[in-house]
Amino acid sequence: MKYKQLLSVALLLAGMSAGAQTTQKLDLQGETPVIAGTVYLQRFDNKTFNTIDSAKIKNGKFSFRTSLKLPELYGLSLDTTGPNLYVFLDQRKVKVKLDSAAYYSHSEVSGSALQDQFNAFKKLEDVNISEYIKDHSTSLVSAYLLYRNYAYRLTPDEIEQNIQLLDTSLHHTPYVKTLQAYKEVLRTVAIGKKAPDFTANDPEGKPVKLSDDHHKYVLIDFWASWCGPCRRENPNVVAAFQQYKDKGFAVFGVSLDESKEKWIKAIEKDQLHWTQVSDLKYWKSEIAKTYGVRAIPANFLIDENGIIVAKNLRGEELLQKLNELLNK
Repeated sequence: MKYKQLLSVALLLAGMSAGAQTTQKLDLQGETPVIAGTVYLQRFDNKTFNTIDSAKIKNGKFSFRTSLKLPELYGLSLDTTGPNLYVFLDQRKVKVKLDSAAYYSHSEVSGSALQDQFNAFKKLEDVNISEYIKDHSTSLVSAYLLYRNYAYRLTPDEIEQNIQLLDTSLHHTPYVKTLQAYKEVLRTVAIGKKAPDFTANDPEGKPVKLSDDHHKYVLIDFWASWCGPCRRENPNVVAAFQQYKDKGFAVFGVSLDESKEKWIKAIEKDQLHWTQVSDLKYWKSEIAKTYGVRAIPANFLIDENGIIVAKNLRGEELLQKLNELLNK
């Protein structure tokens, strides 16, 4: 298995303890096929990036000497509204070849041991996150991967078990702090718990309250127009709605969009003819935070008393569960 083959490479990386994070002056030298323009340095903050500095491109070259907390994850971009090249920066001199292809897919980063480890991880197959953390317990990359790639698949107890595998030097990082709060949120929206009530605006700007829906079963469906997997799953939700709407089933869509125009256009294109609401806050959505939603599509099936009876039902699973509940 590739994990065992590449493990030795990661084990060679040294000096990667997050406990030594300090404010230092970054030494980043870059080049890009773009002759003139601007490169933006952005800080990663809970699945979003915020611009903290910029550098002019001169004859295809740029540089940053910004004072930053290192080691940490940052982003480089040619457009503040577009995607970023994810870059783990440590205390070393870093060189970046920032390609202008989609998602900077042909970019190269050298000089950062953390980035080397992150790149090695992306080549692995069938990674058991617990085993990975055991082998890289002091690495910021481990904390990040647990937070970003795995937490949404784990139970609260599994999250806590993995946190305990991390070196205590990582427990103060934003990733672990977020996970500590996240696992407690998950406990409040477990199957058998009462779904938290909320109010949000529909596409016409009218406030709509979840508890005002009195169907036998309601699917709280988290999605967004920009989410490819969501758009591919929408036909399955439409099919379930059409088949069971006359038997007491309804859908309550919650969008993580930012653009009202794109949200409304997606509703019409995908024929999502049921209640739709959004606070138009992207990943800063208060509703998503309340329900512990860190990846979409996500859904919660609740009964007429507001009790969560199932979570994250996809395709045939949704139809089977509705058949079980509504064709008794």
